[in-house]
Amino acid sequence: MIDSTGIQEVLRHRYPFLLVDRIIDLEHGKRAVGIKNVTINEPFFQGHFPGNPVMPGVLILEAMAQVAAFAAVGLGSAPDKVPYLVGVDRARFRRPVVPGDQLRLETELVRVRGDFGRAACSAFVDGKLVADAEMTFALVDAARGGKENGNGSPASEAGKTGEAGKTGE
Repeated sequence: MIDSTGIQEVLRHRYPFLLVDRIIDLEHGKRAVGIKNVTINEPFFQGHFPGNPVMPGVLILEAMAQVAAFAAVGLGSAPDKVPYLVGVDRARFRRPVVPGDQLRLETELVRVRGDFGRAACSAFVDGKLVADAEMTFALVDAARGGKENGNGSPASEAGKTGEAGKTGE
């Protein structure tokens, strides 16, 4: 098991955008399983939705992408690479995720060629599928795309490349 300190050694995400609490299974370059404990204290619940808190689907996708990134570069195997999410396909949200739920995030790398890859991702609560998607990622040289912006997170490359929606996964 890899705790949040170990996760932060691999991923550059920090609060409030580090959306994985533990990695419970890892086969580097193949698959990873992570856990996200969803609590009422999450900042997004203040506005999504007052009186009926539901975890935003895009944040479930982000959590799955972070676990997929861990599978791709986990535990120092690619310290000179920063994973970026470059595409999401076939995303489906099947059940709401609410405070008190524990998300089990399962990702499998289905194709990796050079610095690009594709992952099949699923999220479960109590063994029931709540969301799934296919995600495409790029591994960018840390010196180019992973420059830190002073607070420990990568500087955005979206403005430099013109690619909308590119995030530092």
